[in-house]
Amino acid sequence: MKSCWFTGFFWALLCSALLAAPGFALDQGKPAEAAFVGAAACAGCHADQTKSWAGSHHAEAMQKATPATVLGDFNGASLDHRGVTTTFSRSGDAFMVRTEGPDGALHDYEIAYTFGVYPLQQYLIAFPGGRYQALGIAWDSRPKDQGGQRWMHLYPNETLAPGSPLHWTGRDQTWNYQCAACHSTDLKKIYDLASNAYATSWSDVNVSCEACHGPGSRHVDWAKAKAAGSAADDPHQGLTTRLEAPAKDVWRMNPDTGIAERTAPPNAQELDVCAPCHARRKIIAKDAPVGTPFLDANLPALLEPGLYHADGQIDGEVFEYGSFLQSRMHHAGVTCSDCHEPHSLALRAEGNALCAQCHLPAKFDVAAHTHHEPGSAGAQCVNCHMPAKTYMIVHDRRDHSLRVPRPDLTLSIGTPNACAACHADKGPEWAARMVAEWFPGGRQTQGHYGLALNAGRTGAADAEQRLDQLIADAGQPAIARASALALLGPYASPQSQAAIEAALKDPDPLVRAAAPRALPAAPPPAMVQVFAPLLSDPVRAVRVEAAHALAGADQRAMTPEQRTALAAAYLELVDAEMTDADRPEAHLNLGLVDMRRGQGAEAEAEYQTALRLDPAFVPALVNLADLDRARGADDAGADLLRKAVALEPDNADAHHSLGLALVRQKNYAGALAELRKASELAPDNARYAYVYAIALNTTGVHQRAMELLEETHRRHPKDRDILLALVSIARENGDGAAALLHARELAALYPADTQLRLLVRQLEQGQPQ
Repeated sequence: MKSCWFTGFFWALLCSALLAAPGFALDQGKPAEAAFVGAAACAGCHADQTKSWAGSHHAEAMQKATPATVLGDFNGASLDHRGVTTTFSRSGDAFMVRTEGPDGALHDYEIAYTFGVYPLQQYLIAFPGGRYQALGIAWDSRPKDQGGQRWMHLYPNETLAPGSPLHWTGRDQTWNYQCAACHSTDLKKIYDLASNAYATSWSDVNVSCEACHGPGSRHVDWAKAKAAGSAADDPHQGLTTRLEAPAKDVWRMNPDTGIAERTAPPNAQELDVCAPCHARRKIIAKDAPVGTPFLDANLPALLEPGLYHADGQIDGEVFEYGSFLQSRMHHAGVTCSDCHEPHSLALRAEGNALCAQCHLPAKFDVAAHTHHEPGSAGAQCVNCHMPAKTYMIVHDRRDHSLRVPRPDLTLSIGTPNACAACHADKGPEWAARMVAEWFPGGRQTQGHYGLALNAGRTGAADAEQRLDQLIADAGQPAIARASALALLGPYASPQSQAAIEAALKDPDPLVRAAAPRALPAAPPPAMVQVFAPLLSDPVRAVRVEAAHALAGADQRAMTPEQRTALAAAYLELVDAEMTDADRPEAHLNLGLVDMRRGQGAEAEAEYQTALRLDPAFVPALVNLADLDRARGADDAGADLLRKAVALEPDNADAHHSLGLALVRQKNYAGALAELRKASELAPDNARYAYVYAIALNTTGVHQRAMELLEETHRRHPKDRDILLALVSIARENGDGAAALLHARELAALYPADTQLRLLVRQLEQGQPQ
């Protein structure tokens, strides 16, 4: 859909009218607070930029449903999905869908807004309480010869019953929380917890000028004053966010390397403007102004399992920010607008010409580098360095870490490699061999942070050492070092102290923000003193993470100034969670913090609020049951856990908690069944395996207990509890050799532990413990 364009004369008249309007009067005293004025106020003076923007994905991010904006077939088309037939029709200019509602019956709904445009378009439907729900069936807007022009279900392999969070009427499909902030301008969620209702507002329904440049009223005032010849000397021209176009001579080619080098620093605000909508993150500051430093308003996801592969390649739907932070391009000063024209969103050049802006074609766009036929798919830079993954059935998104293919890592830690996209039949061994032949001194001869992160994920024997080394290596991407800190907790020993303390003073706030994750749940006083300075860090994300880690610390170990800083940071932590007050997870998190602070009544209130928002929210049931246990009300807690298991039969946490509750009730047969189920559902959870093995041993099944512990030990070779259980059970059953073997492993892992050294000597001498 193309917008209708009027003459420049019309736009000039509109601009003049807006400038003369009372709302845009120039304040001769203190400057008025900047306000959003809407894209129409910009178009008259910025016609070229507006023309480029119109028809972009930003301009069409969200629109009223009209004959001009709706792309889908609403002429009686239908789609059958797992027993539900959805039909699409039209009544005049109203677009209707008949589909399964929250009660499981078919209902007629009117489409209120279109959402997105290509390669698929979704549709929003108004619900009570100010909600808009995203229909789970989308229109494939690709050309027909590419498989498009059809209705498709976004969860084709799942049966989503009403009540499921992923059902189109469920909480995970609520536009106000899930999508709104990045598809409209000046979005205010405006949620009322008491009534569980929204009054969401925006200045422009789509992503318009002020979404990136900030509120424009002062700029309009400046333009009016300039036209009158009385403009103030303002280098920012009244804009709250000043985004300069890239200078033409900012990159200069280095003829020796064939790679351009930046001659001036990039705009400091550009990534802060783009990142909030192009990152997997949690918002930690309500309604932060456009251009706010990213970590003062957001806490980005790290390289976590399910989101990223161990080497940092994209896995889940993470968008671009976390990948780009890993790239050499980012560290060389490349910004989003070096590759993307910011108004049309088009690439600045097509094909390899885009990369040739900074990479000399005579060196890189040749067969000697690509080892593929010129013009072939394998010779396209992006296919090797930005492999794509498909999300939402048809949406191919490229990995923005711009990495060198590493099939050697496929062999060592199982991560994907770009070669397999075209050569899956030849396997990673072949790909690794070819890369080594082409580039004998290439990256495969070097280490990679993915090796350390994989060690941390899998519980490798050298996990702590590898993670410590990565944390301390300032030459590695900050997001990788932060991810290592997040993994370090279960392995941290005094050997990690130097790496952790260095991270607390790291110049990159992302590393400092991750450092508190290495703390134990109840940090000793000495560690509290070490971490307390983070409570006064200049970056909000760091303060919030520090407050979370120290919330349950003994404040007697703090100075008065530190206690004051903790109180202030704790309020920021609460505010961060309450930005998502419409989500049960936020109240669960607050309840967990309350428990660590010894505030059981407050924790119960938060858990009950979570259940009011979603009665089937199992984590709240599990934690409420744990609170019952602490209060001596195990029977009530067990009932809650039975409800949790009935709601989510595959929830390992619920089964484990129920098993422990049944142990306390002396229902050992029932407990063993629940503990076994938890261990089976979460085979990588060492704690669940440990508890089940102890239960087996207690009931006389010694051999199976040892087998389970040995299996778990192979996956988690540094787990202290598993090793202690192996020593104890082996010794109880007269297997001195096995007990001694594992005791020596323990002593090697904890050389400062005198009790372990004594245990080894006793076993070597055959003495009773």
